[in-house]
Amino acid sequence: MSGYILYGYPASGSGAVEVALVAANIPFEMKDLDPDAGELESEAFLAINPRGQVPTLIHPDGSVITEVPAILLHLADAHPGCGLAPQPGSSARAQHDRWLAFAHANCYEGVLRVFYSDRYTTDPAQAEPVSKAALAYVIRHLNMMADGMGTGPFMFGEYPMAVDYLVWIMTTWLVDEDLSDLDPKILALGEALAARPDLKEVAARNTE
Repeated sequence: MSGYILYGYPASGSGAVEVALVAANIPFEMKDLDPDAGELESEAFLAINPRGQVPTLIHPDGSVITEVPAILLHLADAHPGCGLAPQPGSSARAQHDRWLAFAHANCYEGVLRVFYSDRYTTDPAQAEPVSKAALAYVIRHLNMMADGMGTGPFMFGEYPMAVDYLVWIMTTWLVDEDLSDLDPKILALGEALAARPDLKEVAARNTE
């Protein structure tokens, strides 16, 4: 096998990895799955990732990598100088990884509760309250990330890194009325990323 293979579909969590791969000029093949057609639960995909989730990245050696932070940090370390994360072992890297883990553990998981609230309760009548509580939780934690930002437009300055790609894709899932409660710095992060000439096309594909 030569190059990476990314399994995902537009406007899903795989968008963070897809945009990162493009930004870092790392060659890859995109394998789009159709969740409406049941492809996430297909025998072929479950053989690759038993959880039936995206993103799923196939390493050039054929091994499987799942979970957004693991994928992004692997790419950063396997391709030094690509700009996906600060140098390993540095204080800047520790802070980057801190916020990447924070975003995934709190915001990303919280978004799942917003849109798939029925999976988080055995009482169908409680699905809407679960979703509302989760949305407030996501907004609060994204705003905590904004408090940790410097002058921007990205988490660590003028250039996006792995954590920015994850934050960006999550903001694209929020509707306009939700964005009014979001810190303007988080919104500016997403706007700056999507406006980059090298990322416009792939960003648009993942926000349609």
